Amino acid sequence: MSGGRRKTRPKLGIALGAGSARGWSHIGVIRALAEADIEPDIVCGCSIGALVGAAYVNGDIDTLEQWVAALGWKDVLGLLDISFNGGLIKGEKLIDFIRHRFVDHEFDTLEKPFACVATDLESGREIWLREGSVAEAVRASIAMPGLFRPSLRDGRLLVDGALVNPVPVSLCRALGADLVIAVDLGSDRQGRGHPPSDAIPAATWKQKLMNGFGLAAQRAAPTEDDQTLPSLIEVLTGSLQIMQVRIARSRLAGEPADVMLAPRLGHLGTMDYHRGAEAMAEGRAEVERMLPAIRHALEY
Repeated sequence: MSGGRRKTRPKLGIALGAGSARGWSHIGVIRALAEADIEPDIVCGCSIGALVGAAYVNGDIDTLEQWVAALGWKDVLGLLDISFNGGLIKGEKLIDFIRHRFVDHEFDTLEKPFACVATDLESGREIWLREGSVAEAVRASIAMPGLFRPSLRDGRLLVDGALVNPVPVSLCRALGADLVIAVDLGSDRQGRGHPPSDAIPAATWKQKLMNGFGLAAQRAAPTEDDQTLPSLIEVLTGSLQIMQVRIARSRLAGEPADVMLAPRLGHLGTMDYHRGAEAMAEGRAEVERMLPAIRHALEY
Protein backbone atom coordinates (compact mmCIF):
# COMPACT_ATOMS: atom_id res chain seq x y z
CA MET A 1 0.00 0.00 0.00
CA SER A 2 1.14 3.53 -0.61
CA GLY A 3 1.85 5.86 2.24
CA GLY A 4 -1.16 8.05 1.40
CA ARG A 5 -4.18 8.17 3.66
CA ARG A 6 -7.12 5.97 2.79
CA LYS A 7 -10.09 7.92 1.57
CA THR A 8 -13.07 7.98 3.90
CA ARG A 9 -16.60 7.56 2.62
CA PRO A 10 -18.15 10.95 1.93
CA LYS A 11 -21.21 11.92 3.93
CA LEU A 12 -24.26 11.48 1.75
CA GLY A 13 -27.24 13.79 2.07
CA ILE A 14 -30.63 13.50 0.44
CA ALA A 15 -32.84 16.53 -0.21
CA LEU A 16 -36.50 15.52 -0.50
CA GLY A 17 -38.38 18.19 -2.40
CA ALA A 18 -41.84 19.71 -2.11
CA GLY A 19 -44.63 18.61 -4.41
CA SER A 20 -47.85 17.81 -2.52
CA ALA A 21 -49.21 14.34 -3.40
CA ARG A 22 -46.29 13.63 -5.71
CA GLY A 23 -44.17 13.48 -2.58
CA TRP A 24 -45.22 9.89 -1.94
CA SER A 25 -42.62 9.07 -4.61
CA HIS A 26 -39.98 9.87 -1.99
CA ILE A 27 -40.93 6.60 -0.30
CA GLY A 28 -40.11 4.68 -3.49
CA VAL A 29 -36.83 6.57 -3.82
CA ILE A 30 -35.78 5.68 -0.27
CA ARG A 31 -36.77 2.05 -0.75
CA ALA A 32 -34.87 1.68 -4.02
CA LEU A 33 -31.75 3.31 -2.59
CA ALA A 34 -31.83 0.94 0.39
CA GLU A 35 -32.13 -2.06 -1.92
CA ALA A 36 -29.01 -0.78 -3.72
CA ASP A 37 -27.20 -0.54 -0.33
CA ILE A 38 -27.19 3.24 -0.46
CA GLU A 39 -28.18 4.90 2.79
CA PRO A 40 -28.11 8.68 3.28
CA ASP A 41 -26.28 9.98 6.34
CA ILE A 42 -28.19 13.28 6.37
CA VAL A 43 -31.84 13.83 5.45
CA CYS A 44 -33.49 17.16 4.68
CA GLY A 45 -36.97 17.84 3.42
CA CYS A 46 -39.39 20.53 2.37
CA SER A 47 -43.16 20.27 2.70
CA ILE A 48 -44.21 16.69 1.81
CA GLY A 49 -40.50 15.87 1.67
CA ALA A 50 -40.26 16.90 5.31
CA LEU A 51 -43.04 14.47 6.24
CA VAL A 52 -41.50 11.51 4.41
CA GLY A 53 -38.00 12.39 5.60
CA ALA A 54 -39.15 12.59 9.21
CA ALA A 55 -40.84 9.20 9.00
CA TYR A 56 -37.67 7.76 7.46
CA VAL A 57 -35.21 8.98 10.09
CA ASN A 58 -37.69 8.04 12.80
CA GLY A 59 -37.82 4.42 11.60
CA ASP A 60 -41.46 4.69 10.53
CA ILE A 61 -41.07 4.37 6.77
CA ASP A 62 -42.68 0.90 6.78
CA THR A 63 -45.76 2.22 8.57
CA LEU A 64 -45.97 5.23 6.27
CA GLU A 65 -45.64 3.11 3.13
CA GLN A 66 -48.42 0.77 4.23
CA TRP A 67 -50.70 3.66 5.10
CA VAL A 68 -50.06 5.48 1.82
CA ALA A 69 -50.64 2.32 -0.22
CA ALA A 70 -54.08 1.89 1.39
CA LEU A 71 -55.08 5.57 1.31
CA GLY A 72 -58.32 6.32 -0.56
CA TRP A 73 -59.70 9.72 -1.48
CA LYS A 74 -62.37 9.47 1.20
CA ASP A 75 -59.57 8.96 3.74
CA VAL A 76 -57.89 12.11 2.42
CA LEU A 77 -61.05 14.14 2.91
CA GLY A 78 -61.42 12.72 6.41
CA LEU A 79 -58.11 14.27 7.47
CA LEU A 80 -59.13 17.77 6.41
CA ASP A 81 -60.71 19.99 9.08
CA ILE A 82 -62.19 22.94 7.22
CA SER A 83 -61.48 26.43 8.54
CA PHE A 84 -61.74 29.96 7.19
CA ASN A 85 -59.28 31.63 9.54
CA GLY A 86 -55.75 31.69 8.18
CA GLY A 87 -56.39 28.91 5.67
CA LEU A 88 -59.03 26.56 4.30
CA ILE A 89 -57.74 23.75 6.54
CA LYS A 90 -56.82 23.99 10.21
CA GLY A 91 -54.38 21.11 9.94
CA GLU A 92 -55.03 19.93 13.49
CA LYS A 93 -56.49 16.57 12.49
CA LEU A 94 -53.62 15.96 10.10
CA ILE A 95 -50.86 16.92 12.52
CA ASP A 96 -52.43 14.87 15.33
CA PHE A 97 -52.50 11.90 12.99
CA ILE A 98 -48.88 12.46 11.97
CA ARG A 99 -47.76 12.94 15.57
CA HIS A 100 -49.36 9.75 16.81
CA ARG A 101 -48.53 7.55 13.83
CA PHE A 102 -45.17 8.66 12.48
CA VAL A 103 -43.05 11.45 13.91
CA ASP A 104 -43.79 11.98 17.61
CA HIS A 105 -40.15 12.66 18.54
CA GLU A 106 -37.68 15.44 19.30
CA PHE A 107 -34.95 16.24 16.80
CA ASP A 108 -32.18 15.32 19.23
CA THR A 109 -33.52 11.76 19.60
CA LEU A 110 -33.36 10.93 15.89
CA GLU A 111 -30.86 8.36 14.64
CA LYS A 112 -29.36 10.65 11.99
CA PRO A 113 -29.29 14.39 11.23
CA PHE A 114 -32.60 15.69 9.90
CA ALA A 115 -33.91 19.18 9.19
CA CYS A 116 -36.72 20.78 7.24
CA VAL A 117 -37.51 24.13 5.68
CA ALA A 118 -40.27 26.62 6.42
CA THR A 119 -40.89 30.26 5.50
CA ASP A 120 -41.36 33.18 7.89
CA LEU A 121 -44.64 34.69 6.70
CA GLU A 122 -43.81 38.20 7.88
CA SER A 123 -40.20 38.57 6.72
CA GLY A 124 -40.16 36.03 3.90
CA ARG A 125 -36.99 34.53 5.34
CA GLU A 126 -36.06 30.88 4.93
CA ILE A 127 -36.21 29.10 8.29
CA TRP A 128 -34.30 25.88 8.99
CA LEU A 129 -36.04 23.73 11.60
CA ARG A 130 -33.64 21.48 13.52
CA GLU A 131 -34.76 21.63 17.15
CA GLY A 132 -37.77 20.74 19.27
CA SER A 133 -40.76 18.75 18.09
CA VAL A 134 -40.36 16.99 14.74
CA ALA A 135 -44.12 16.86 14.25
CA GLU A 136 -44.48 20.61 14.77
CA ALA A 137 -41.60 21.28 12.38
CA VAL A 138 -43.25 19.12 9.73
CA ARG A 139 -46.55 20.94 10.33
CA ALA A 140 -44.82 24.26 9.62
CA SER A 141 -43.04 22.97 6.53
CA ILE A 142 -46.25 21.67 4.92
CA ALA A 143 -48.40 24.75 5.70
CA MET A 144 -49.25 25.66 2.10
CA PRO A 145 -50.46 29.30 2.12
CA GLY A 146 -54.20 29.64 1.72
CA LEU A 147 -54.72 25.92 2.22
CA PHE A 148 -53.30 25.26 5.69
CA ARG A 149 -53.24 27.64 8.62
CA PRO A 150 -49.77 29.07 9.34
CA SER A 151 -47.89 27.46 12.20
CA LEU A 152 -46.93 29.61 15.20
CA ARG A 153 -43.40 28.76 16.35
CA ASP A 154 -41.17 30.85 18.60
CA GLY A 155 -43.31 33.90 17.99
CA ARG A 156 -43.17 33.58 14.20
CA LEU A 157 -45.87 32.56 11.76
CA LEU A 158 -44.39 29.88 9.52
CA VAL A 159 -45.70 28.55 6.21
CA ASP A 160 -44.62 26.10 3.52
CA GLY A 161 -40.88 26.04 2.87
CA ALA A 162 -41.55 25.59 -0.85
CA LEU A 163 -41.97 29.37 -1.08
CA VAL A 164 -38.22 29.81 -0.60
CA ASN A 165 -36.37 26.50 -1.00
CA PRO A 166 -38.45 23.66 -2.51
CA VAL A 167 -35.50 21.24 -2.85
CA PRO A 168 -33.22 21.96 0.13
CA VAL A 169 -29.79 21.02 -1.23
CA SER A 170 -28.24 23.96 0.64
CA LEU A 171 -29.61 22.68 3.95
CA CYS A 172 -28.06 19.25 3.36
CA ARG A 173 -24.68 20.84 2.74
CA ALA A 174 -25.03 23.03 5.83
CA LEU A 175 -25.56 19.90 7.91
CA GLY A 176 -22.29 18.46 6.60
CA ALA A 177 -23.17 16.51 3.46
CA ASP A 178 -20.25 16.06 1.05
CA LEU A 179 -22.51 14.67 -1.67
CA VAL A 180 -26.21 15.41 -2.15
CA ILE A 181 -28.88 13.47 -3.99
CA ALA A 182 -31.83 15.77 -4.67
CA VAL A 183 -35.37 14.69 -5.53
CA ASP A 184 -37.17 17.33 -7.57
CA LEU A 185 -40.89 16.63 -7.94
CA GLY A 186 -41.69 19.55 -10.22
CA SER A 187 -39.47 19.04 -13.25
CA ASP A 188 -42.03 16.83 -15.01
CA ARG A 189 -44.98 19.13 -14.35
CA GLN A 190 -47.52 19.11 -17.16
CA GLY A 191 -51.20 19.73 -17.71
CA ARG A 192 -53.34 16.73 -16.85
CA GLY A 193 -56.20 17.50 -19.16
CA HIS A 194 -59.23 15.66 -17.86
CA PRO A 195 -58.78 14.23 -14.38
CA PRO A 196 -58.47 10.46 -14.05
CA SER A 197 -61.50 8.43 -13.12
CA ASP A 198 -60.34 8.05 -9.52
CA ALA A 199 -59.70 11.79 -8.94
CA ILE A 200 -61.54 13.48 -6.10
CA PRO A 201 -64.60 15.05 -7.77
CA ALA A 202 -64.82 18.84 -7.72
CA ALA A 203 -68.36 18.47 -6.36
CA THR A 204 -66.98 16.56 -3.40
CA TRP A 205 -64.53 19.34 -2.59
CA LYS A 206 -67.42 21.80 -2.85
CA GLN A 207 -69.52 19.76 -0.43
CA LYS A 208 -66.63 19.62 2.04
CA LEU A 209 -66.18 23.38 1.91
CA MET A 210 -69.90 24.06 2.24
CA ASN A 211 -70.05 21.79 5.26
CA GLY A 212 -67.23 23.84 6.74
CA PHE A 213 -69.36 26.96 6.34
CA GLY A 214 -72.26 25.14 7.96
CA LEU A 215 -74.23 25.45 4.73
CA ALA A 216 -75.90 22.94 2.49
CA ALA A 217 -74.53 22.63 -1.02
CA GLN A 218 -76.91 23.55 -3.81
CA ARG A 219 -78.83 20.62 -5.21
CA ALA A 220 -79.01 21.95 -8.76
CA ALA A 221 -77.96 19.60 -11.53
CA PRO A 222 -74.24 19.96 -12.32
CA THR A 223 -73.44 22.18 -15.28
CA GLU A 224 -70.80 21.51 -17.93
CA ASP A 225 -68.46 23.88 -16.06
CA ASP A 226 -68.96 21.93 -12.82
CA GLN A 227 -67.79 18.79 -14.56
CA THR A 228 -64.79 20.25 -16.41
CA LEU A 229 -63.38 22.99 -14.19
CA PRO A 230 -61.04 22.13 -11.31
CA SER A 231 -62.04 22.70 -7.71
CA LEU A 232 -61.00 25.74 -5.68
CA ILE A 233 -58.40 23.67 -3.86
CA GLU A 234 -56.99 22.33 -7.13
CA VAL A 235 -56.68 25.85 -8.53
CA LEU A 236 -54.99 27.07 -5.35
CA THR A 237 -52.52 24.21 -5.06
CA GLY A 238 -51.81 24.12 -8.79
CA SER A 239 -51.03 27.84 -8.85
CA LEU A 240 -48.70 27.54 -5.89
CA GLN A 241 -46.95 24.63 -7.54
CA ILE A 242 -46.23 26.67 -10.66
CA MET A 243 -44.49 29.19 -8.44
CA GLN A 244 -42.68 26.43 -6.58
CA VAL A 245 -41.31 24.93 -9.80
CA ARG A 246 -39.86 28.25 -10.89
CA ILE A 247 -38.28 28.88 -7.48
CA ALA A 248 -36.77 25.38 -7.48
CA ARG A 249 -35.20 25.92 -10.89
CA SER A 250 -33.58 29.13 -9.71
CA ARG A 251 -32.29 27.67 -6.44
CA LEU A 252 -30.97 24.49 -8.03
CA ALA A 253 -29.13 26.45 -10.69
CA GLY A 254 -27.14 28.22 -7.98
CA GLU A 255 -26.99 25.29 -5.53
CA PRO A 256 -26.79 22.17 -7.71
CA ALA A 257 -26.98 18.66 -6.33
CA ASP A 258 -24.41 16.00 -7.18
CA VAL A 259 -27.20 13.76 -8.48
CA MET A 260 -30.65 14.97 -9.45
CA LEU A 261 -33.61 12.59 -9.38
CA ALA A 262 -36.69 13.77 -11.25
CA PRO A 263 -39.53 11.25 -11.02
CA ARG A 264 -41.96 11.45 -13.94
CA LEU A 265 -45.06 12.54 -12.07
CA GLY A 266 -46.69 15.06 -14.39
CA HIS A 267 -49.81 12.90 -14.64
CA LEU A 268 -50.52 13.22 -10.91
CA GLY A 269 -52.46 16.15 -9.54
CA THR A 270 -51.34 18.10 -6.50
CA MET A 271 -54.13 16.65 -4.33
CA ASP A 272 -53.95 13.06 -5.60
CA TYR A 273 -52.75 11.74 -2.26
CA HIS A 274 -54.85 8.63 -2.80
CA ARG A 275 -52.66 7.60 -5.77
CA GLY A 276 -49.68 6.76 -3.62
CA ALA A 277 -48.96 3.40 -5.24
CA GLU A 278 -48.32 5.12 -8.59
CA ALA A 279 -46.10 7.77 -7.03
CA MET A 280 -44.05 5.26 -5.03
CA ALA A 281 -43.56 3.07 -8.08
CA GLU A 282 -42.26 6.02 -10.09
CA GLY A 283 -39.86 6.93 -7.29
CA ARG A 284 -38.41 3.45 -7.49
CA ALA A 285 -38.22 3.61 -11.28
CA GLU A 286 -36.31 6.91 -11.19
CA VAL A 287 -33.66 5.47 -8.89
CA GLU A 288 -33.27 2.49 -11.20
CA ARG A 289 -32.81 4.83 -14.18
CA MET A 290 -30.27 6.95 -12.34
CA LEU A 291 -28.44 4.24 -10.40
CA PRO A 292 -25.30 4.34 -12.61
CA ALA A 293 -25.01 8.09 -12.05
CA ILE A 294 -25.56 7.67 -8.31
CA ARG A 295 -22.87 5.00 -8.03
CA HIS A 296 -20.48 7.12 -10.08
CA ALA A 297 -20.98 10.08 -7.75
CA LEU A 298 -20.37 7.86 -4.73
CA GLU A 299 -17.06 6.48 -5.99
CA TYR A 300 -14.17 7.38 -3.74
